[in-house]
Amino acid sequence: MTERKLRVALIGCGLISLYHLRAWTAAGAEIVAVCDTERAKAETRAQEFGISRVYSNAIDMFTHGGFDVVDIAASVGAHAPMARLAANSGVHIMVQKPMCATVAEARDVIADVGDRVRFMVHENYRFRPHYMTVRRWIDEGRIGKIRHVAISCRGSGLCEREGTVPFLIERQPYLKWFPRNLVFETMIHHLDVLLCLVGSLRVVAARLGRLADGLPGEDTAAILMEGEDGLIATADGSLCAPGYPQLHGDRLEVVGAKGTIVMELNRIFMVGREAETVEEVDLLGRYQECFDTAIRSFITGLRDGTPFETDRLGNLKTLELMESVYRAAGVEVEQ
Repeated sequence: MTERKLRVALIGCGLISLYHLRAWTAAGAEIVAVCDTERAKAETRAQEFGISRVYSNAIDMFTHGGFDVVDIAASVGAHAPMARLAANSGVHIMVQKPMCATVAEARDVIADVGDRVRFMVHENYRFRPHYMTVRRWIDEGRIGKIRHVAISCRGSGLCEREGTVPFLIERQPYLKWFPRNLVFETMIHHLDVLLCLVGSLRVVAARLGRLADGLPGEDTAAILMEGEDGLIATADGSLCAPGYPQLHGDRLEVVGAKGTIVMELNRIFMVGREAETVEEVDLLGRYQECFDTAIRSFITGLRDGTPFETDRLGNLKTLELMESVYRAAGVEVEQ
């Protein structure tokens, strides 16, 4: 692979696949095949990116082979069987977050895949440019040792809209029946960011709420965690917050021994030194960057034999933390 283009196949041609395919293309990979159970979706992506091989059955795609990596961007129920199919075919794996629907399933697939192929989870929030700025400032020693961290997200995507369904239901129709929403679908990103910044965390308490009518999954959450040396971390969010954008925005505050960083939507600054430190990020214009960075890091790790930042074992810790939120909130979790 060091002497030729990396050959990639994609499974799952929904909304998020567009950003994956753009990133593989920008990284110089050759996309040889796409697959979706709704063949029309696969054909659309194939036409957009000039891909000749189109499948509605992944087994057929693996039987024909001819690729080094599979990017599994299908719904979460397909992640484990597709990862096993890839490992059995000697194909390296990138799988969209969350790795699996439960920790138990993730542990099983990790054990089944073993070290036969490389296996990375596409958890890209930590690579978003505003979060990367926070990480850079911390690495530069601007605030010293982290002592406290708080992260939150707010959006109005599940607020009622006159004459039509809420924005997020229109965008993600499966939320009408999906039993876990905010923490599983969205705040797993924020939990991963916290683990990236401060290391291990344990959930102390959690409360989940449902403000939107008629949906089985939670849309509001408050989580209290603790880390090493007495560190306290909090995470809270709501997708039913009137006045906020339909797609949620984030706030992060990192308190250190000698300074405090705040990231508020697209602005990052040092508290008390706002005028001289503020940086602003064009979140919409730079949205593609986190996909590009994640996929470049996968390619680098694959070719150099170095660890992935979001390796399957590291990401398992994120999945475990997410699941422990539900357990702390009194929600039964499959073992």
